[in-house]
Amino acid sequence: MRAPVGGSRSSGRLSVRELERALARHRILLAAGLAAAAAAGLTAAAPPQEPRTLVLTAAQDLAAGKALLPEDLVAVAVPQALVPEGALRDTAAAVGRLAAGPVRRGEPLTDVRLLGAALLPTGGGGAAGRAGSEVAVPVRVAEPLVAALVQPGDRVDLLAASAEGGPAAAVVATAVRVLSVPAVRDDPGEGTLVVVSADRPTAARLAAAAVTSRLFVVVLPR
Repeated sequence: MRAPVGGSRSSGRLSVRELERALARHRILLAAGLAAAAAAGLTAAAPPQEPRTLVLTAAQDLAAGKALLPEDLVAVAVPQALVPEGALRDTAAAVGRLAAGPVRRGEPLTDVRLLGAALLPTGGGGAAGRAGSEVAVPVRVAEPLVAALVQPGDRVDLLAASAEGGPAAAVVATAVRVLSVPAVRDDPGEGTLVVVSADRPTAARLAAAAVTSRLFVVVLPR
């Protein structure tokens, strides 16, 4: 007896269309498996991310003696291995302090790059720790054009000469550090105001010399 025509399903055979659908499903599953394996390989190969720390940097170039404002500061995440010693992290603690020297945009700010809001350095050990024996001394420098060359952070000698002339000028302060050159609008005949850091005996000599003499500044090499 002859088998009936069209009995392919009962004989266990697949039609051409069913075979194409099975192959398409197989390709999809294979592609998904390869993509998952590639993603797992990339994840395993990626190195662990290095821990970072937020530090304060200059938002723009800062001039020496600049009193810092909030807009002068920007917090940047820096790899811990690159964080400089004494890096500042607290914006509130930095605002109002003075740049001890010129600062470039993007430069991390540290404790030694700034002067305290009270002009004298703040901090623990080292030179900053010895600042308690020093005071900020405002002096009037007789030559405005020379005083215009002075910048915070400079070391200067201060000489006193009699206003009426006479003996040679006497040195009253040696290698004192300039803290600030305030932009004070007053009588230019009074001289340019310069604030220096000095010990108390030197401050007393400067005060006495200011009463009887004119003060002149000599800028020392850096």
